[in-house]
Amino acid sequence: MDSRTEQQNNDGRIQLKDFSSIAVVTIRRPQAHNAMTSKMWLEMEKISRRIAENPVTKVVLLRGAFEYFTAGSDLKEFSHMPVEEVDETFALMEKAISAVERLPIPTIACLKGAAMGAGLELALACDLRVAAENARLGMPIARLGITIGIPFARRLVDLIGPSRAKDLLLTGRHLSAQEAHDLGMVNYVTSLGKVENFALRLAKTISYNSQASVKTAKEAVALCLPPRDAAWRDGAKPYWVDSGDFGEGVSAFIEKRVPRFKRLRRRSKQDEPVE
Repeated sequence: MDSRTEQQNNDGRIQLKDFSSIAVVTIRRPQAHNAMTSKMWLEMEKISRRIAENPVTKVVLLRGAFEYFTAGSDLKEFSHMPVEEVDETFALMEKAISAVERLPIPTIACLKGAAMGAGLELALACDLRVAAENARLGMPIARLGITIGIPFARRLVDLIGPSRAKDLLLTGRHLSAQEAHDLGMVNYVTSLGKVENFALRLAKTISYNSQASVKTAKEAVALCLPPRDAAWRDGAKPYWVDSGDFGEGVSAFIEKRVPRFKRLRRRSKQDEPVE
């Protein structure tokens, strides 16, 4: 593997650097809080496959450039797409996230600033998460007219349980790094100035251990959980969109206003529950 690989994707790129046994993957699109375009998701998958084929790499550190992890998928890109193309992009996104999740070696997400939507899902696909005190984590799909599928819900439920997962998904609220730690979503919290060094030291600690033990431990824990492939039964999608609410949700996000989602019809007397 080359010591340094960069792929320019419009105005964003994914950067891979090898430091001996540790591979550092950086999401670099600072002017958009590192929001990921469809081409960046494609490059993330390619880089994950290259890492998996490198026998020298022992640990992967996934980070965002500057003071952000990633705000998730680029909603401005979605605003120019038909619904069918948005669905295709979601499938591409899930393929990239699954490629990270299926890496046979330990993965560490270093979280700074925003880790939202697909960015949060990418972090949850890693084995460990180290967060700076300024990190904010959330899955605001209910504000965007996005209908979540089983694959992401499974990742969230595995970590924090069904009740807490529903709290985050139904409200769309954001978590502080400390609250995410208290819920079990984040392993470590430290200051912004120390978070990257902390994550790198953690990666080095793991790289010094027996790789046979480390890989077996990762496999053993995975076997304790429901199989991931079961989440795709009956052709389940990772996400899909409501053709009406999604367009309104994206427009409201871009225009920085409250979305005006379509409303259900008002209940009549006949709809009232029987005492």
